[in-house]
Amino acid sequence: MLLFVGLGNPGGSYEKNRHNVGFMAVDEIVRRHNFLPWRKRFQGLVSEGTLGGQKILLLKPQTFMNLSGQAVGEAMRFFKLNPSDVFVLYDELDLAFGKVKVKTGGGAAGHNGIRSITQHIGADFHRVRIGIDHPGDKARVHGHVLGDFAKAEQQLLETILDAVAQEAGYLAAGDTPRFMSEVARTINPPRENGGGKKQKADTAAPAEAGTKPAAKPVEKKNSEGPMAAMLRAFKSGDK
Repeated sequence: MLLFVGLGNPGGSYEKNRHNVGFMAVDEIVRRHNFLPWRKRFQGLVSEGTLGGQKILLLKPQTFMNLSGQAVGEAMRFFKLNPSDVFVLYDELDLAFGKVKVKTGGGAAGHNGIRSITQHIGADFHRVRIGIDHPGDKARVHGHVLGDFAKAEQQLLETILDAVAQEAGYLAAGDTPRFMSEVARTINPPRENGGGKKQKADTAAPAEAGTKPAAKPVEKKNSEGPMAAMLRAFKSGDK
């Protein structure tokens, strides 16, 4: 079994916050892959299903962000899981909106949910970092993460969540590079090649397939010498 944790804050007032994009991502996994309905357990909400042939427990801690580690630690101990069995999906200030990256271990980078989980289970879990942009000013960070996604961001947000849910099976299979490449391909599909410069059109009408072009008429040359020509003219005059 693997544990997929989506981070966020409980309650309707936080539902559309950038800080809740982890909740949004696991909600989309439930919807897309027909997981069981959410139910209360481990100080959170859980749902079960399969991805990539692996049994998956999804968890949304309901302890508020800065205490997320309590729910994660409780679920891990119950199922006797290791940190390497845990994937945490959350918002990342240091990534541009539209970017999704995965890494294992490392620091919390100021994220209270990651800091709490590290305190309870150690740092060696997998982090699925969903970029939300940095506002550019440290004083504006709190308002940025606890603010809703803008209307102009909604279409891209839906694409990101759909891509994460669609490719989550690669996470379950342990192929994080493939997960990242497929998510990136869905978010930013490659442009079609226009074929470069157009070739100049041929002014001559093309021959039909399987036919040979008509041969040019050959001009017949006069091979008579001067004496032969005079003799032929003399004979013609006798008639």
